[in-house]
Amino acid sequence: MDIFVQQIINGLVLGSMYALVALGYTMVYGIISLINFAHGEVLMVGAMVSWTVVTALADSGLPGWALLLISLVAAIIACSALNFAIEKIAYR
Repeated sequence: MDIFVQQIINGLVLGSMYALVALGYTMVYGIISLINFAHGEVLMVGAMVSWTVVTALADSGLPGWALLLISLVAAIIACSALNFAIEKIAYR
């Protein structure tokens, strides 16, 4: 039963990520009428930055919510900088 519940949670998380990428494609195409094929890569860069920050600070003794908040801010900054660079280099 535990495996079944875990698989349900895994499916919901994966479906949420697919929906997030699809919504991003829709928003970018609706605003600038160009398909941003790097959207998925930007998502993965954010995930890797978040994972790197959490693993680097895992032994610091911070509570889990603080690690989550710090990694979220780091991922937002990294993805914003990457999106800015993509727009300046590829679209302008």
